[in-house]
Amino acid sequence: MTFRYRRQVLDELATHGVRPTPRTRPELVHEYVNDLYRFELRRLRERHVRGEIPRPAYSAHVVGLRKKYILVSVPLRLWTFPADGPEPAP
Repeated sequence: MTFRYRRQVLDELATHGVRPTPRTRPELVHEYVNDLYRFELRRLRERHVRGEIPRPAYSAHVVGLRKKYILVSVPLRLWTFPADGPEPAP
C-alpha cells in the first residue's frame, strides 16, 4: 500500500529528522514520533525533579514540548490524503 502524506505533515516530521517514504505506514511514523515525545517528556521531568526547572516554570516547558510535537495530537486520518486525487487545501 502507498501513502501520500500531506506537505505540512512532512515538513513537521522533518523537524524531528523523520522522512517517511510512500510505503511507510502512518501508524508507524506516529508511534515513532510519540516515542520521541515521551522520551523528551521524561527527560524534562527528570530535570524538574533534580531542581533544574523550578515548579512555576515546569508547565511552560511541558506546553513548549507539546507544541514541538504537535503531530502527536493530530488524528492519523489527517496525515495523508487519497492516492488517486490532488492534495486537499490546508
